[in-house]
Amino acid sequence: MFFLTGEYDHQIDAKNRIRIPSKLKGDEDKFYFSKGTSGCIFVFYKAAIMEKLEKLEEIKISDMEKQKGMRAFTKSLKLVEVDPHGRLVIPPELVSYAKITKDIKICGAGSRIEIWSKEVYNEYFADESESFDADFSTLDI
Repeated sequence: MFFLTGEYDHQIDAKNRIRIPSKLKGDEDKFYFSKGTSGCIFVFYKAAIMEKLEKLEEIKISDMEKQKGMRAFTKSLKLVEVDPHGRLVIPPELVSYAKITKDIKICGAGSRIEIWSKEVYNEYFADESESFDADFSTLDI
């Protein structure tokens, strides 16, 4: 098991290429990108996405609400390989979904990495200093 943490400022280039910070990248040369919650992009190691997909297989076919959520997630999933220069190309539909223009935040979020537009990230965490205690108390740890 691994637990990814930290936040990093980066930029995306004109060809949608980024570098995953070495503290988050590890030895991986392939990642699974998908739409994430709150307007970010989720990035998974192979082991982490396989664990998630196994859990999704447990959803009953008759559970229409969960089936729709599973379909929305899995249809957005894209395999992205690291190029010889250590870069990854974010699929254009995910760049658009996350409203990424140039500046991005790359964060460790447990078993996944998240990529955010810097603007969306700053808006999402705008009240963090006032709401940290309330947000933290929801974690039940």
